[in-house]
Amino acid sequence: MPRWIYILALMWALPWLACNFPKPKPVAPGTGSEALRQTMQAVPSSSGVEATQVYPGSGPVEVSPIPGTAYPDTTPLPVDATSVSGSPDNSGLFTYTLQSGDTLDALSARFGVQVGQVVSGQALPESGYLPAGYTLYIPWDLGEVLPSARLLPDSEVVYSPTSVDFDLDSFVQEAGGYLSVYSQEIDDETVSGIELIRRVASQASINPRLLLALLEYRSGWVYGFPADPERAEYPFGFYIPGRSGLYEELQIIATQLNVGYYGWRQGSRLTVKFSDQKMARLNPNINPGTAALQHLMAMFYRQEDWQSVLYAPAGFPVLYSQMFGDPWERDAFSGALIPDGLSQPVLEFPFQAGERWSFTAGPHAAWDSGTPRGAIDFSPVSGGAACAVSSWWARAAAPGVVVRAERNAVVLDLDGDGYEQTGWVLLYYHLAESELIRANSQVDLDDVLGHPSCEGGRATGKHVHIARKYNGEWMAADGPVPFVLSGWQVVADEKNYHGLLVRGEQTVTSNPSGNQTSIIVR
Repeated sequence: MPRWIYILALMWALPWLACNFPKPKPVAPGTGSEALRQTMQAVPSSSGVEATQVYPGSGPVEVSPIPGTAYPDTTPLPVDATSVSGSPDNSGLFTYTLQSGDTLDALSARFGVQVGQVVSGQALPESGYLPAGYTLYIPWDLGEVLPSARLLPDSEVVYSPTSVDFDLDSFVQEAGGYLSVYSQEIDDETVSGIELIRRVASQASINPRLLLALLEYRSGWVYGFPADPERAEYPFGFYIPGRSGLYEELQIIATQLNVGYYGWRQGSRLTVKFSDQKMARLNPNINPGTAALQHLMAMFYRQEDWQSVLYAPAGFPVLYSQMFGDPWERDAFSGALIPDGLSQPVLEFPFQAGERWSFTAGPHAAWDSGTPRGAIDFSPVSGGAACAVSSWWARAAAPGVVVRAERNAVVLDLDGDGYEQTGWVLLYYHLAESELIRANSQVDLDDVLGHPSCEGGRATGKHVHIARKYNGEWMAADGPVPFVLSGWQVVADEKNYHGLLVRGEQTVTSNPSGNQTSIIVR
C-alpha cells in the first residue's frame, strides 16, 4: 500500500480509535443518510390533519380525549412570530426575556446578530449562562419565522426532576395498550416494551413521558393496538431498513429530540426541514424543548400539516396534557433546569493518583449523535493487548451514589439523593462487565467502579469515557460550565475527539495513540 494512502486511512480512523457509542445493528448497504432522507420523504402525511393524525398503517385516526380528562385551559394555539414576550418596537428592536440556560453566543446566533448588538439594562456576565428573567433588546431582521408559542418546557424533554415521581410501569399497565404486552429480543434477551422505554429514557436522557406521548400519537400503542400488525415493526414510522422494532425506533426518536434540543441550546441548529424538504427558520423566542419537538415533527410532516399537529386544538401538546396533566405546572414546581450561577463541584481525575493515563480523546458526543460534546476519554498506560480488559480501575471522581450500573455504564449521582434526573451526575462508559460495581452502592472519592475496556458499543482500545449531566441535561465539556478535573480544564478543538487539558501554563494534548504529549498523571 502506498504510504500516502496509509496515512489518509490512519487520519480517518484516529477519531474512532478512542470511543464509540452503542450502535444499532448493522443495516444493509445503501441505507445511510441518503436512505434516511428517502425514508423520511416516504413517511405518511395527510393534508389538512387538524384533529386527526396519521398512524403508520392505519390511516387517519381521530385523536379522542382520554376518558376522565379534559382539555387544559392553556392549550397552545397558533400565534404570530412576535406575540410572546414582546415584539419589535419602532426602532426594530425585539424585547427578549432571558430563559434558563441562555448564553450570549446562542442568542446572537438565533437572532442572527453580533454579540455586541445585544443590549441589556443590567450588567451581564462575560461568559457562562445568563441570569433568567433579565430583559434584552435585540435587533430583529429575520423576516418570516415559525410560530413562537412554547410547546413544552425543557424539563419535559430531558430526563429531568419532573420525571422522578413518574411511575412508568403503573402508567403503561393501566393504559392497557399494546405497549403493556410488547416485548422484543435484544442481544438474546427478551425485553419488555416498558423496559425499552426506561432504557432509552435513561441512556439518552429523554423524558419517558415524552417518549410515551410520541408513541401514542404516532401509533396508538399506549392505549390501543396496531391496526395492521404486519406494520407494527415501525411504530413511529421511520421505516429504515435494518432498524425495525420499538427499540431501534425509540433510539432514533431520542437522537432526533437531542439534535433539536441541543442544537437550539447551543445556537447551532436554527432551521427545521419538513418532510417535503422545505426549510423554515425557527423563531428565536422559543425554548430548547419546543425546538426539539418542532424539529422532530418536521421530519414527518409538510409545514401545513406540521402546523396543525403542533398548534391545532387537538394537536400533540393537547394529547400530552391529557395523558400527563399540565407540563408547565410540573416545570414551575421543579424549578429552573439550569439555575443561575451554576458551577461544577470539585472533581478529580477518574483514576488513582500516581498512575500514568493517556488523554485519548478530547470533547465528543456525551452519549450519541445529537448530544453536546460533553465527554472525554482516558486510557490506562498499563500495557497488554489494545482491547484486553485493564487490571487498573476507573474510580469515583467524587463521592456519590451509583444509581445505574449496567451494560458497561456506571452513573454516579453526586448529590446523593439516588436519582439520575437531579443535580450533578457523572456517566462512565466502556467499563467491563466483570467486577463492575453494583447499583445503589455508596462510594467515596477514589472508590473503584470498574475496569476500562472495549466493551459497550465499538472501541479499538480500552478506555473510560466520562461525561456530565445536570438535572438531566447533558453538559458540554467546553461550555458555560467548563469540565474541570483535578484542576485541569478541558478545552475543545474544532474537531471532535481533539482537545486539550489546561492548568495554568501546562497543557496536555489528546491523542488516540497515547503518545507522550497525551500522558497525564494525577
